[in-house]
Order: sequence, then structure tokens, then C-alpha cells
Amino acid sequence: MPNTIDSGVKMSLTGKVALITGGSRGIGAATVRMFRQAGAKVAFSYRVSAQQAEALAAECGGPDYCRAIRQPLSTPEDGQALVATAVAAFGRLDCVIANHGVWPPHDAPISTMTTAQWRDTVSVNLDSVFGIVAAAVAQMKSQPATSSTRGHIVLVSSTAGQRGEAFHADYAAAKGALISLTKSLSSELIGQGIYCNCVAPGWVATEMSVAVLNNPETSKKLLGLIPLGRPAHVDEIAAPILFLCTPFAGFISGEIFNVNGGAVLTG
Repeated sequence: MPNTIDSGVKMSLTGKVALITGGSRGIGAATVRMFRQAGAKVAFSYRVSAQQAEALAAECGGPDYCRAIRQPLSTPEDGQALVATAVAAFGRLDCVIANHGVWPPHDAPISTMTTAQWRDTVSVNLDSVFGIVAAAVAQMKSQPATSSTRGHIVLVSSTAGQRGEAFHADYAAAKGALISLTKSLSSELIGQGIYCNCVAPGWVATEMSVAVLNNPETSKKLLGLIPLGRPAHVDEIAAPILFLCTPFAGFISGEIFNVNGGAVLTG
């Protein structure tokens, strides 16, 4: 009898197609790489970093396996257009990871926060996600199902969406809305074979957070709130996202998967 104990547990997505937003750098790029390693074909969006995005697509197998799609995401229509382009590229859609977002780095007290900043943050972090989800669910329902599972949706929120963040109410409010959206979608869709979960990272070492984490005073304060004492590596966020799209997560839906070094003990 062959020894199968040491063969390892494989989180395979062979034959699946994934759409990952904000995929050219940070958590998104790590997720693109990990989904490709799991065997999925991947379309990912980017906004401005064309050279970086095309290099990642080439690294991950080129146009037959990985496509970089330049698409601004600030309206529902932008989200719908992205889904249409991804489906045109690979013919179907099985996993959607809404990872993109903006975090204005300067402190903005609510009494002086501009309407323009509020609208910009909410438009990118929430409105476009609505468009992506609406179009993706319609696509998943329309395509032939290969099993009882029709698709997976993973929304990327934040610890700020759970405990709030002073002087960043726009970001926290939008990320909090993604948590409510996750629970609503799960209640609506799980009976139809479409899973929806949420990954809520804490501080992660990315290009977006580097200025804050490299500031000795700010970094000391922030890391003091993390029991593990350090920010996450991007792979430590990408791996839970991947897990939630595999059969190993077949009895998980509507959950907020906290990945924060113990900083926010809530679900």
C-alpha cells in the first residue's frame, strides 16, 4: 500500500478561475501568486502600476494563465466592467477576491474631513465592491456548476472595520460595511452554493503601510497593540484567503476571518 501520509495536504484550485482586485502589489500580488501556485487561472486588476502588473502576470504564466487588467475601481460600473473583462479572458469565474482599497495616510478629524475625501474612500472601498459582487454573482449563477459549490467570494476588510479608527472614520466605515455585506451575502447566497467570507487583516508590511511602520514613534505605538509584536507578512494574509476558496472551508460561510496577530479578539 503506497504511503500517502507524507504526501502533504494540497489546497488545489485546478480548473478554477479567480479574479483578484488590487493585485499588482502587497496582499494582492501575494494572493495572485498563491492562487496560481494552487492551479487557478487568475485575472487581477491594477490602477497605475502597469510595469509591475505585467511583470507579475508574466511571472505567473503569461496570458494563458494570468492576466493583468487595468481598471480604476471607484463606481459600481467600474466593478461590473472588471468582471466582464475577466470573464472574457478566461470564460468563467469561480473565485472573487475584493482586495483593493485606499487608506488616506493623513489624520483627518471628522469635524474637518472633506466631503471629497469621504466620497473618494467610500467609492473605492465600498461602491466598486458592490458592482464587482453583483456582476460576479450573476456570472456564477449563469455558468454550469461543476459541483454543489458555484463560487467563492472573499472580501478583504480590516481591524479598523471592527473597532473603528480615530481620524480615519471614512476608511473604518467602508471596511465595516464590508463585514455587514459579507454576512448579508452569505445569508442570501449560501443556499445557492455561493460562499461569502471576509478576511480582516491587521497591520501588514506593504507599500501602503511602509511610511507608517518606518516611523519609529508611530511604529512603536502600533506594534504595542499587536500581541505578536510585529506586522503580518503578505503571505500570512494570502494563505487564509486561499483556504477560504478551497473545499477545506466547505462548512464556512459568513465568517470574519481575523488575521491580526491577536490584536482584535472578535469575529
